[in-house]
Amino acid sequence: MKIEAFSDKDTFKAAYEMGKKALPNDVFCVTGELGTGKTVFSKGLAKGLEIDEHITSPTFTIVNEYRKGRLPFYHFDVYRLEESDEFCELGLDEYFYSEGVCVVEWADVIKDFIPKNAVWINIKKDIEKGNDYRIIEVFR
Repeated sequence: MKIEAFSDKDTFKAAYEMGKKALPNDVFCVTGELGTGKTVFSKGLAKGLEIDEHITSPTFTIVNEYRKGRLPFYHFDVYRLEESDEFCELGLDEYFYSEGVCVVEWADVIKDFIPKNAVWINIKKDIEKGNDYRIIEVFR
């Protein structure tokens, strides 16, 4: 499925709708270049899970946990991992099999450890259509 987003609000709204439908053990893998809106997407998904806390990208901590919503929300940013094995060595793969919902920014870094039923979201810019224009591709 492809979704056109003409602003950050559109990206947020698309993710919000997915968050409203998310179930325990859902894993959303978000990829795209720097500045494409991965964290905006994560914030929208969290809002769809009824998380009202301020969502920040866990660039230096790898994972942030939010538990005050419809389901627990685990927000990963694995950009800084030097090797994908670090993810499992830290025991972070266990989150994928919890009762919460996981969003993994830069998921392609750890693709070997992603569950087979994960939803992949690739966000691409298209400057020719405007600075804020994005194509959000959703697939399994």
